[in-house]
Amino acid sequence: MEIEVPRPGLAGPSRALSVAYPWPRLAVAAAAVAVIGVVAAGLGAVNIPPGTVASIVADHIPWIETERAWPESWETIVWELRLPRVVLAGIVGAALAASGATYQGLFRNPLADPYLIGVAAGAGLGATVVLVSGGPVSYWGISILPIAAFAGAIGAVAIAYAIARRSGGIPLTTLVLAGVAVASIAGAMTSLLMIRANPDVRPLLGWLLGGFVGARWLTAGTILPYLAVGIAGMFLYSRILNVLQLGEEEAAQVGVDVERTKLVLVVLATLSTAAAVSVSGLIGFVGLVAPHAARLLWGHDHRTLLPMAMAMGAGFLILADLAARTVARPSELPVGVVTAFCGAPFFIYLLVRLGRHAR
Repeated sequence: MEIEVPRPGLAGPSRALSVAYPWPRLAVAAAAVAVIGVVAAGLGAVNIPPGTVASIVADHIPWIETERAWPESWETIVWELRLPRVVLAGIVGAALAASGATYQGLFRNPLADPYLIGVAAGAGLGATVVLVSGGPVSYWGISILPIAAFAGAIGAVAIAYAIARRSGGIPLTTLVLAGVAVASIAGAMTSLLMIRANPDVRPLLGWLLGGFVGARWLTAGTILPYLAVGIAGMFLYSRILNVLQLGEEEAAQVGVDVERTKLVLVVLATLSTAAAVSVSGLIGFVGLVAPHAARLLWGHDHRTLLPMAMAMGAGFLILADLAARTVARPSELPVGVVTAFCGAPFFIYLLVRLGRHAR
């Protein structure tokens, strides 16, 4: 049985066509992200034409031969330095956007974001413990910072979930309140560790504000398995997310196991968010802005909302990272600062808009 949630501004045949034929729009969105990535990889202290960037990328694809008409230094800049950063920013942006869309659908609130139930605070605490401990931050060439951040994020959400579970079922309001409490405790512990740490806390602040400095191809490869599981699962539950928009009682009446669905969606969205945060630090507003912008443009059906939000999140974060490394050259801004400057006005607009509709 399939239930469609009405989408404002679309009627019968138009809505059916938009759901049945999303591929042209998705193809355009994917192409736009690819163009943004190529342009971003070419801009910096050394500007490289987009056509040359595309040729360098194509040259690294098996069975494609290109005429190498560029300096060796350009290939190093693009393939070893900029492109891993662009790709990682796109992956993180897509993951945060998908998680944000899932949380917003689950909580039926457009103001929900991936950090709602303590993921950010837990990841920050995990990273802080590593950075202020005074011990090595890597073993055998493997950084333990992402591992600690991932463990902190998962641990914080697990504690919030356990608290909500004790109240019977999984009331979403209780889960949010438990997440707020856990986030407050984790934030307080992070602040205490920073106060008692070495006076030079710039590396920690840099991580907490988010960024992709030092991104490598291996970095993206380490989080892809987690993101593949999380995002694939969210896609599989996109139809059920549509049903949940009718309310939990109505969803249960048509055969949805509501409690199990809430648990699965929380786990999937948290897994994706924790994996993204573990390599990027805390980058706000992407998971709020991208899903809501996609919803305003393409409607509420999660089968198309999720991929469109991912495309918008990837493009937005690639552009934010480009601004972070070029606006204040030769220094670099934290990416989280750029997304905050862009996302905070949108958040205020969203609050005002929702307030007007509530009257």
